[in-house]
Amino acid sequence: MRYIVPVQAVVTAAEFDREPTAAELDAIEHEMPLIRAEVELLDAQIATLDRAPLPLDRRRVRRARRRVLAARRELSNRAAGSPEVA
Repeated sequence: MRYIVPVQAVVTAAEFDREPTAAELDAIEHEMPLIRAEVELLDAQIATLDRAPLPLDRRRVRRARRRVLAARRELSNRAAGSPEVA
C-alpha cells in the first residue's frame, strides 16, 4: 500500500517553513497598537467569564473596547493617508 501523506507533506512544507518577509513584519508592526488593544479587550472579557462582572470589570471592558475602536480609527486614518491625530 502506498501512502500519500508523506508526499503531500514534502510538497506543502516549503511554503509554511519560511520566515516572514520584511513587508509582512512591517505590516505587523504597523498594526501592533490594534493587536495590543484587542489582546487587552480579550483579557478583560476572559476575566469576567467565571464570575459575575463587577462594576470595575464592566468599566475595564468598556475602556478596552474604546481603545480597540480608537486603534482601528488610527489605523484606518493612516491607511487613508490622513495626518495622525494625537
